[in-house]
Amino acid sequence: MTRKTAASTRLKNVRNAPAPAGDTTRVPAPGEGKRGEQGYLGYLLRQAHAAVRLTMERTLADLGVTSPQFAVMTMLNAYPGLSGADVARLTFLTPQTVGVIIRNLERDGAIVMSPHPVHGRILQWTLTPRGATLLNACRQRVLELEKRLARDLDSKAETTIRRWLAGIAKDLQGD
Repeated sequence: MTRKTAASTRLKNVRNAPAPAGDTTRVPAPGEGKRGEQGYLGYLLRQAHAAVRLTMERTLADLGVTSPQFAVMTMLNAYPGLSGADVARLTFLTPQTVGVIIRNLERDGAIVMSPHPVHGRILQWTLTPRGATLLNACRQRVLELEKRLARDLDSKAETTIRRWLAGIAKDLQGD
């Protein structure tokens, strides 16, 4: 059993364990109390992000891809030739984490490194054909998740939410 699987099994066991006698505290489910419409926006964004990430992890697991690996491959597909530092900034991951992801993707033949044409010490990363095929398989599954996220939205509402989320990132970028 992997570490993640063992940890998630322990967490599920704790969550599903009966409350000790006399314990009247009940953790609200998502959508209830402060985990619902009464909650802080920042918390609700984080809760939604955690739910999406967990669902994505489960969706991509049998392909052997994690959601951070998917994010790295997505950015390299969109912007070929990025440095590891650029990838870290775009994926909201630490440079150390991106370094591990890049090494694993390179080992698996999904990406390839080349030196920058002007600044030889900067390493640039691009997807290989194998990486593009893997990314496409992942993307099909993630698009199904995206459809699920937007299923109750009309196109105007979806556009408004996308604009709102992008605006938050832009507005708070310098804080």
